[in-house]
Amino acid sequence: MTSAFRHTEPLPPRSATGAVAEAYAQMRRDFGIADPATFVVLSSAPELLVPAWALLRESLIAGPGGRTGKELVALGVSLANRCPFCVDAHTVLLHATGDHALAERVARGEAPEDETHARLLEWGRRTRVPGAALEPYPFPREDAPGYLGTALTFHFVNRIASALLAENLLPAGAQRFRAVRSLVGRTLARTVRRPARPGTSLALLDTVDAGEAPAWADGSPVGVAYAALLRAAMAGAALLGADDHDAVEAALLDWDGAHPPLVPDGLPDRRERPGARLVLLAALAPYRVTEEDVAAWRRPEHTDHCLVHLIAYGAFLAVDRIESSLSARTTLEAP
Repeated sequence: MTSAFRHTEPLPPRSATGAVAEAYAQMRRDFGIADPATFVVLSSAPELLVPAWALLRESLIAGPGGRTGKELVALGVSLANRCPFCVDAHTVLLHATGDHALAERVARGEAPEDETHARLLEWGRRTRVPGAALEPYPFPREDAPGYLGTALTFHFVNRIASALLAENLLPAGAQRFRAVRSLVGRTLARTVRRPARPGTSLALLDTVDAGEAPAWADGSPVGVAYAALLRAAMAGAALLGADDHDAVEAALLDWDGAHPPLVPDGLPDRRERPGARLVLLAALAPYRVTEEDVAAWRRPEHTDHCLVHLIAYGAFLAVDRIESSLSARTTLEAP
């Protein structure tokens, strides 16, 4: 059977203990999906898996705002990032919300008929561009922590999925069939439509410091989860040398949300700076991470734990670039 995972061999969920085992239990209860590949692929680095789950739960599932709207934002983000795995996942989850016609319109690449739905989908797309004009929001301002948190969650999750997962959501690409999408969505409907209590996942985090939460989170659990994932993901910086850091920083400073051209791609050569190349691929075009890129970086001391951390570091550098522009705008507009 073809593996769902690329470049790594994740730990089986049945071997999980402690906070990771409880995170899987929460996924089954609150997400409705047992052992989702987007989190299992992080299992080589439990310190990443747990806060990544916390951020998704506290924003998409338990955060303020309607689930259909947040699924549209997640879908818009996934389209902008060219992540077919996540595009298919959120199309199925739109079916689970009960809006089957909407799910199939977006599956066909058509704009939603409802103006608010269309604005939410387009808003999600635009979040890929650092500093893009995202206001006025297509949702009530009091729901901003849920919607902004969802967008940032999937800028991270998309990059992990594109770099480390196969493209197909279901075996043999069964999600391409309308009947399958609808059926899978219906099996998730009860969980997706059930209210979830905010903050439950925070007990799984090693440290909880509300003072590190960004202003846009407005004191919600979303902000605590975001700060925890930022802290965990940035630990991957230790895998790069000073020259690599300079190259990565310069490239991200100039990034305008565009996808790099195929030839020339403008990224560091894998023979000269394989670590910097992998980090920038994870940030800007994770779907282009190849076996050759990974092999050029691998050394005997580089375990799957290291690779997952390196990819997560690159992924979160892009998230941080996007979030920093949001935070700057929030600060400027504060009374």
